[in-house]
Amino acid sequence: MTSKACIIGICGGSGSGKSTVTKKLIELIGRDNVSVIEQDSYYKDQSNLKFEQRVNTNYDHPLAFDNDLLYDHLKLLKYGREIEKPIYDFALHNRKREREIVFPKPIIILEGILIFSEVNLIDIMDIKVFVDTDSDVRIIRRIKRDMKERERSLDSVIDQYMKTVRPSHLQFVEPSKRYADVIIPEGGDNEVAIDLLYQKIKSLV
Repeated sequence: MTSKACIIGICGGSGSGKSTVTKKLIELIGRDNVSVIEQDSYYKDQSNLKFEQRVNTNYDHPLAFDNDLLYDHLKLLKYGREIEKPIYDFALHNRKREREIVFPKPIIILEGILIFSEVNLIDIMDIKVFVDTDSDVRIIRRIKRDMKERERSLDSVIDQYMKTVRPSHLQFVEPSKRYADVIIPEGGDNEVAIDLLYQKIKSLV
């Protein structure tokens, strides 16, 4: 790569539609031109804790993430170097031993609920997007995802939502909207906003 990659941050509450926006952008830009980094991959290693302790970690708090490592990896990708991205096991609440090689591309999409909570992460992004979706829609999406993909029970999903997800959203996620360059209401269903975002990306790359 002869020029710096463009880093696009896509933030929003759990279940807001960040992944759908990412998929729509990839369809428009082309898979060969995009690498995706999920903040969820950068939950801190918890090998020093027993499983029962890992279960009780607040995964919706900024301190749950290894944002220093995430920032270092984004710098490497921005300047054309590959990284070894951590892989997180949501069933074991810990990182796997394996790593995923991520290659630099012209566009780097960073996706996560708390990516606007760190000054370094905000500064390295070229475009900051907030996906703004009503809370009732977000909780339904989260229930469906966690039960299907993460083998969680309905009671555990609701319990976590009330104890940590909702309070953290109100304290950290919602206020971070002020850092966004673009706010997309209703996520991936907003075709006009996604097309405008795509046009802006094309002008930068």
